[in-house]
Amino acid sequence: MREKGRVAAIERSGGQARLSIEAPISSSELAAGDSLAVDGCCLTAVEKAGATLTFDVSPETLSRTTLGSLSVGDDVNLEPALAVGAPLGGHYVQGHVDGVGQVREVVPEGDGVRMWVEIPPEVLRYCAEKGSLAVSGVSLTIASLADDAVAVALIPYTLERTTLGSAKPGDRLNLEADVLAKYVERLVAGRGEGS
Repeated sequence: MREKGRVAAIERSGGQARLSIEAPISSSELAAGDSLAVDGCCLTAVEKAGATLTFDVSPETLSRTTLGSLSVGDDVNLEPALAVGAPLGGHYVQGHVDGVGQVREVVPEGDGVRMWVEIPPEVLRYCAEKGSLAVSGVSLTIASLADDAVAVALIPYTLERTTLGSAKPGDRLNLEADVLAKYVERLVAGRGEGS
């Protein structure tokens, strides 16, 4: 995650929205037409004015992610697209939200916290202990796995620099499963059909 931005304005009309975000670091590096993941959702900047980037958000995105419930003043996690040749420090995060989870519990653990997130079955099937999961655009390692939830261990750095530091039970979070797990499932299913 590159920076934490703040929602500056939201204009809703006809089931879609225009979302403006104050993003001092990202706006200095991006132009209209560039992609930016906002809480894990890949969006295209349509305007840039000073430190503010504006995005058009489709009805599909509003209905399948947490972006439809944002309000002016809310903080959001921001991550630009990975440039070819740049080091990959986590897992492949595409900005394609697979589902929305809900915080079940936040338990202090040393200097950090262990956060349990309820995961819908269509996303949970791709989760594995010590595997990867993007939560609101933040690439995390799954510390524990249950029948309907996962736990992630959040260190102080993550708590301070992302919106996960203020997450509380009941909060909804965008989820993106590891794309490699999806490809493996597809290949295995295809192999079974061909035999």
